[in-house]
Amino acid sequence: MLEGRFVLERKRDVAEIAPGVEWLALVFGPDGLTTVRRDDTAEDAWVALWNGDTPHDPESTGMLSAIVAPLAAGEVSVWVASSFDGDLVLVPAARLGEAVGVLRDAGHRVSGAIETGSQ
Repeated sequence: MLEGRFVLERKRDVAEIAPGVEWLALVFGPDGLTTVRRDDTAEDAWVALWNGDTPHDPESTGMLSAIVAPLAAGEVSVWVASSFDGDLVLVPAARLGEAVGVLRDAGHRVSGAIETGSQ
């Protein structure tokens, strides 16, 4: 789990990407630009899970679905962005404890801020 809380935003123009902001992901899609930036004070924040500590080949199959499928079965919302070496899976901060429980029940190791006991 990555440190901090994040917000998802839709931008109309690349000029809206301000320097000095702690960006986690910038996704350019056919529908425009989606950004993920750190904001530890946001009310509707998301927490980022990262499975790229051990990079995997982009052609590896099942890596992302192994994480997303248990969350879907547990009815936990996700937002996903991938890089060359790994996947960011964001879950609502308000449901972090539940998401971690679902993932651990599915056999995943989850470490990071959850270990502080604050969630």
